[in-house]
Amino acid sequence: MIRNYFKIAWRNIMRNKVFSFINIIGLTIGFSAAFVIGLMIYYDYTFDDFHEDGDRTYRIVSEFTDPDGKYYNAGITLALKGAIEDNSNFETISEFYIERPAKVENRLNDRTLKWPEFVIFADQNYLDIFEYKFLAGNKTEALKNPNQVVLTETRAAEYFPKLTPTEIVGKTLVYNDSINVMVTGVVENFKKRTDIVFKEFVSHATLLQTSRKTEIAKRYWINTNSNSQLYVKFKENADVAGVQKLLDKIAYDKTDDDDRKFNERRYFKLQPLSDIHFNEDYGIYDWEKTQASKPLLQNLALVAIFLLLLGCINFINLNTAQATQRAKEIGVRKTLGSSRKQLIGQFMGETFLLVLFSAVLSLILSKGLLNVFSDFVAADLTFSLFKSPIIIVSILILLIIVTILSGFYPALLLSKVNTVSVLKNQISIGNQKVGLRKFLTVFQFTIAQIFIIGTLLVGKQINFLLSKDMGFNTDAIVSVFSPRSELELSKKNIFAEKLKAIPQIKKVSLGGYAPASNSINSTNTTFTNGEKQIKSELQFVFGDTEYLDLFSIELLAGRNLKNDTINEFVINETYSKILGFTNPEDAIGNLVSLHDRDVPIVGVMADFHQRSLKSKIKPMALKGDWYRNYFSQYQAVHIAFNNTAPEQLKQTLEKIQNAYNSVYTETEDYRLEFMDETVANFYKRERKVSKLLNWSTGLSILISVLGLLGLVIYTTNRRVKEIGVRKVLGATFLQINTLLCKEFLILVAIAFVIAVPIAYYGITNWLQDFAYRTTVSFWIFLMSGCAMILFALIVISAKTLQAANANPVNSLRSE
Repeated sequence: MIRNYFKIAWRNIMRNKVFSFINIIGLTIGFSAAFVIGLMIYYDYTFDDFHEDGDRTYRIVSEFTDPDGKYYNAGITLALKGAIEDNSNFETISEFYIERPAKVENRLNDRTLKWPEFVIFADQNYLDIFEYKFLAGNKTEALKNPNQVVLTETRAAEYFPKLTPTEIVGKTLVYNDSINVMVTGVVENFKKRTDIVFKEFVSHATLLQTSRKTEIAKRYWINTNSNSQLYVKFKENADVAGVQKLLDKIAYDKTDDDDRKFNERRYFKLQPLSDIHFNEDYGIYDWEKTQASKPLLQNLALVAIFLLLLGCINFINLNTAQATQRAKEIGVRKTLGSSRKQLIGQFMGETFLLVLFSAVLSLILSKGLLNVFSDFVAADLTFSLFKSPIIIVSILILLIIVTILSGFYPALLLSKVNTVSVLKNQISIGNQKVGLRKFLTVFQFTIAQIFIIGTLLVGKQINFLLSKDMGFNTDAIVSVFSPRSELELSKKNIFAEKLKAIPQIKKVSLGGYAPASNSINSTNTTFTNGEKQIKSELQFVFGDTEYLDLFSIELLAGRNLKNDTINEFVINETYSKILGFTNPEDAIGNLVSLHDRDVPIVGVMADFHQRSLKSKIKPMALKGDWYRNYFSQYQAVHIAFNNTAPEQLKQTLEKIQNAYNSVYTETEDYRLEFMDETVANFYKRERKVSKLLNWSTGLSILISVLGLLGLVIYTTNRRVKEIGVRKVLGATFLQINTLLCKEFLILVAIAFVIAVPIAYYGITNWLQDFAYRTTVSFWIFLMSGCAMILFALIVISAKTLQAANANPVNSLRSE
């Protein structure tokens, strides 16, 4: 019997090829989106889920508030550990310090690693919080004393490529030419996905031999460093809320009166281990990786759900519309003894066949889709994840859910056919459910309209972001950074002089980072305006006397810096207003207190955007290289070109690199950044959202239009005799087309009316993330509505044209 059901199911599918094709395409698109997006969600939500007692592990982070807003720091003040380590709620407490050494040497084998990544100075408790499998060495003694180091197997292979883990233990590494450290352990790399990416663990006590020794020994309360990390593991049934109250009290007690006076506060927060992967406020340890975003994943999940729903709606619409054609088959089956349960089983089996075929096709397409969505997925998110038992079970559950959603209602409807009515030829099942089909069609086109409006407005905002004047020149400017170990200025000056000799280069400036970057250097300043004292955070850009001119930053009042080392400021217009000056000229000559030093304001420059347009312009000052005798703040040479033609630019860049290599002969650490690329990188996520919406819009329109095509075919076939009669009576093509189009275009118009407020709410909510944003233009909504009506009209007219041009004699011959 089951074999017979499948045979009948296959015959029905092949008999109605167009409708089957539409159903398969809709479900395949929905499944493909669901599989790929589901894989992405599974990938991100399984980070660091393998740690023993991971649910009891927290990182303590810092949050700052002042009248201008909130600021976040992934680190803490070093003094905090001593204030909480005796708390009875903690099972383990561990601190570590992230420090990137300039070089590490295995002198015995003449191997050197320059600027190795993911090095931390950790205490012994670190190995209790994070369970590493030791391949060699003793865990309980590995980081107990100064001058000890534990290596992961990959890092050990870099230092000691030909030795086994057991042979490596006891060997010596030299850090920064002077610190001799013995290898006390080799551990296995974490095999599962993790943000705890460290590869080299030096004992924490060794920090006292580095340049950080004073900071470590003194453990100041006022200093918060993102490199200083503190983790705690709670005991079972510990009072987590009570510990948070304790942290709030400590933070309040350690806030000085001056900060309270200006309404500035610091908080210590408990961050769950599972939150690190998603929380952009504090970031992850591998800065080169894109931070996962829960809102983005949630939006992706919604896209997948909607696309699947659209496919299911097509199935329901077309199957209920076709019900009349199968009524006789059902009547015969009932006459021969089939029960309603058996009929429902048969129709559900047919649905499952289509669903299964679509799912198999989707799995084949998913591999290609992972490449299409490469901007969204990590490099190690591969097709092999489909082998995971959780993924396999999830797919099977999804197939069952989609089968029920798509097939149960049509099966229920078809199985209700009255045998007597069939024999009397009184069949009108499809016609009775027109209201449901209309509702589902409106739902489909509402989703498509929302996607179209969202795509247009997100695209408009991104274009606004990329085209808005940043307040400085971003074209034809590159920054070349000095090697990280190069703290002196002499080689930078030599490099700059070599660059000035290149004819294609217009101007050269020594400085810190460019005006817009991800780097922040700031401090608190105090200004007394009459009897009023104004305290404000002030960010710095560092540059020589050519800096403002090279980046075309306008000077509104006063003058530029006299030289690189004189203690004076050129402030921006925002800071001038914070100090109480409405006219930039009035700020000139006033003194700002900075670390017990009074610094004169000699100039006011025009505001420019230091970061993306998500944030407002902050108070900022141009500052020279004040501490040159100890270290230089000038990390880069900024270069403006005369000619940016592709061939000229390529030659100029080659000359720049040759000049760099002639000065820095012992390093390969060549870093060059284009200013316009830096600005564009601020909006990586927004461009991803735009790409997602483009795909979602295209696919939702395709599914909706295919569903509409199926309904038009069905309706036109039903009314073919009516069309023949109308033609005989003199109806024109336009009149017939209007007759057939009117009903569907009304549904599209209703969908537009419903979609507009939903899309408006969603897009205005999204735009709140931006301090500077485009206008939500009325023409965007009008354009999207016209586009959807045009799509529908093309699809409807294509079929009605065929029906209207048919010979009415053929249509009426059977009458």
